[in-house]
Amino acid sequence: MTADRRDADRWARALASLRGLAVGDALGSQFFVPAHYPSLKRRELPPAPWRWTDDTEMACSVLAVLATHHRIDQDALARSFADHHDVDRNYGRAVDRMLRLIREGEDWRELASGLFSGHGSWGNGAAMRIAPLGAWYADDPEQATHQAEISAYITHQHREAVVGAMAVAAAAALVADPARALGPGELLDGVLALIPRSAVQAGLRRARDMLDYADSGTVAAVLGCGRRTSAHDTVPFTLWAAARNLGDYEKAFWTTVRAGGDVDTTCAIVGGIIAASPGGAPPQAWCDGTEPLPSWAPGSAA
Repeated sequence: MTADRRDADRWARALASLRGLAVGDALGSQFFVPAHYPSLKRRELPPAPWRWTDDTEMACSVLAVLATHHRIDQDALARSFADHHDVDRNYGRAVDRMLRLIREGEDWRELASGLFSGHGSWGNGAAMRIAPLGAWYADDPEQATHQAEISAYITHQHREAVVGAMAVAAAAALVADPARALGPGELLDGVLALIPRSAVQAGLRRARDMLDYADSGTVAAVLGCGRRTSAHDTVPFTLWAAARNLGDYEKAFWTTVRAGGDVDTTCAIVGGIIAASPGGAPPQAWCDGTEPLPSWAPGSAA
């Protein structure tokens, strides 16, 4: 395979993942609205258009940096996060303040390491944006986890947040390679082999043991589904939902959103993983109902 062809394949996979992430984010966020709860029970879509949140905005920066540098350049990614930070996209308070300070000239390294009394954030924000990077590195899952780790440190320096990002990137990388035919157990086993010991890894082991469970609410009661917005309360459930529904975006979405919790983030993670896989694109009507990617994002006009 030529270098040009390899780059074109990487780009196509990553952009497909980004679009799946955006649809999951935007559509999932609609079910924070109480008026839409009856639609959720009936598995009916709320009125479009659906507006995406910080999950998609930050994922666009990840892909923009990959497109320019072909790897994660931390300073470039921090600048992109800060330059494109839209306060109306539901950022968490700590990251919202941090990005404003970066724009004012402060060092992201000091800001990120100083969060939460110097422990760093263990939130799910580093995981929510990373699936397109995993798709980019489908030919090298180990590199996917390494680059995800690098990307996480810009905003989330707690071990659990970093491992959460690594796990999502690993999952997207493994499913994005058409040469791999992975079943649910094989996918989670592959991710477990690529990440270090942590609460996230322990949660994934429990998720692996629950693959024969059909009810997402029961699984979420054990694993969590982002209600605490921590990586270890979010990532194991999302990888369970993705593994159970490989190749079926619509089923994966309803499985995820019906569990409740941090539904824009859980649906963004699952959507980014599923859409990275062959045949995993969202329904076209769902893409049409989702707000377009921002004009500055790579591939926004494609």
